[in-house]
Parts: sequence; C-alpha cells; structure tokens
Amino acid sequence: MKVFDHPAESRHAPQFFLMRGRLRPNFEVPARAAALREGLRSLGLSSEAPEPASREAMRSVHGAAYLDFLEDAARDWVALPEAGPEVVPNVHPTPEMLAQSSRSNGHVIARAGAHTADNACPIGPGTFEAAAAAAGCALAAADHVAAGGGTAYALCRPPGHHAYATRAGGHCYVNNAALAAQSLRDRGAQRVAVLDIDSHHGNGTQGIFWDRGDVLTVSVHGDPGRYYPWYVGFAEERGGGDGAGANLNLPLAFGSDDAAWLAALEEGMAAVRGFRPDALVLSLGFDASKDEPLNALAVTEDGFARAGEAVASLRLPTAICQEGGYNTDIIGQLLARFLGGFGA
Repeated sequence: MKVFDHPAESRHAPQFFLMRGRLRPNFEVPARAAALREGLRSLGLSSEAPEPASREAMRSVHGAAYLDFLEDAARDWVALPEAGPEVVPNVHPTPEMLAQSSRSNGHVIARAGAHTADNACPIGPGTFEAAAAAAGCALAAADHVAAGGGTAYALCRPPGHHAYATRAGGHCYVNNAALAAQSLRDRGAQRVAVLDIDSHHGNGTQGIFWDRGDVLTVSVHGDPGRYYPWYVGFAEERGGGDGAGANLNLPLAFGSDDAAWLAALEEGMAAVRGFRPDALVLSLGFDASKDEPLNALAVTEDGFARAGEAVASLRLPTAICQEGGYNTDIIGQLLARFLGGFGA
C-alpha cells in the first residue's frame, strides 16, 4: 500500500473550539498526525511527501473566491485592531440577510462568516499551507490509484469531508475526498464512489456531488438529530437533478456498536456494488470509536479491523483519505487494525 503524508500539516495548530457555550482546547491538533504515523510504522509502512495541491487543482471542487479567502484570511485578520490569533467568525449571513442584501462585502469579518459554516474551523497563519498539503496527499493517492497502483492511503490533516465548495466547517477547509474523486474522474474513471465511515456525516462531500450522477456518495454516521452537522445527513436525502438517487445516508442511533455499524457499512457497500464504480474513495474516520472524546458510536478495535476486511472485499482501486478521530492515545492503533484488516 502506498502512503502519502506531508510535514506541513504541523503548520496548522488550531486553538479555538466552542462546545455547548464553553471554550475548549481544539481536538484537531498535530498530535493526531503523529499518532497515525506510529500506526503506519507498526505495519512497516513508510510515506512519501507529495507536492501540495495547486490552486488550479483545488479549483476542481472549490470556488476561486473561497480559496482566496483561505489563503488571505489570516494575514487580513491580524491587521484588525485587537485581533485574536485566529480567524473565527462572529456572524454568519442568514437566508434573510442574503435575500435582502444589495452588495457583497469584502471585509475579512464578513468573508469569514460567509465562507465558514461554524466556529470549529479557526484559521491561523499556517492553515492554508497545511490544507494544500493535505489536499496534495489526497491527489497523490488518487494519481497512484488511477495509474493502476491498487490502493493508497493519504494521511490528510486537516481533514476535509465537512468542507463545501465555498465554505469551511467542522475542522475541514479543503475537501480532500472530493478532490480525490474528481481527480479519478478526470483521469478516466467513468464512475466513482465515495464511502464515508467517519462518525460525522460527510456533508461537504454530499453537497459538492449532490446533483451529479457520476459520483455516488455514501455516508455511515451518527444520527444528525443529536450530532454534528445537525441540519443534514438524514436518510431521505438522496441527491438532486442528475444526482437523484446517487446519495445514500445511513444514520445510526447513538451508542450503536460493532454489529449495527458493520451492518450499515454492508448496506452502504451494497449500494457501491450496485453503482458499479471504476474506483473508490474511502473517507476514513476513527471518531466512531467507543473511546472517542466526543463519541456518538461505540465501535471497537475489532470492529475497525472487520471494516477494513469488508471494504477490501469490494476489490476496487481505492484511495483512502484520513478524516476524523481525535483520541491520540488510540487512533494509531485503530489505523493499524483497519489497514491490517484491509491487507496492507
């Protein structure tokens, strides 16, 4: 298995995190990547550092104005009087505001509200560099798969599946899985499936491919009626336009264990088989673990190993993009168990 990792991930070290009205330390920290690297080393897997994704490459799924914001926001923010160390919006435009607005506003505070879905994606001086590096890992994995390499793992940090085409959210800035899927399409795959097993719904990926029938999006996640992203991720969301029927959400009750999670995974895999894709992108998260700090599900190490075996049984060229998983004491071992089950 080919592995891609980039040291620029450490340039993104967010501090701000708001949870139920309380400020908490951010969970999406460089120690996550260090733990995942330990898991790779335990399997004897070494990594390569690819080139960061270019603006042109990221434009395949993201808007130009949004990428401008990601690149410039930290610089513009620190020029504000009494600015904090990170870009964190204090206002988001509501539908009523947008419906009645007479002009766009280029002020960094207005842009921060418009280009972020929540307050869980603070932007610091190294965020854009890290996000471009993570995107480069995803693209390198897709390139390896498209060239006939079989399977590749991209240690993407920051993660990406909550990022929409023009909006960051949930620790995510550039949608790595969407980039990989689009790259596979551009490299000749007629149909691509994205299977997301992070415990949070892959709302950004769903949004990017919502009206497309050439990319199937499947997400197995905790019930959004009680869990991030709260407003989307329900079973009746099936896609729109040309993408009608090409989106499948499999929300699970809080506390669901290995049996329920693996059953939902099998249902999602059945949809993938029925779609008959030429390649697969796997959004791999470990926050479904029973030992996660903000867990909704209760998956064990054995559950992740069995999930690896299950996904491998699809026998598809596969680009694996790392998403969540925030317990740095265990995520390395969980990665080792999953990839071991996959056959790495």
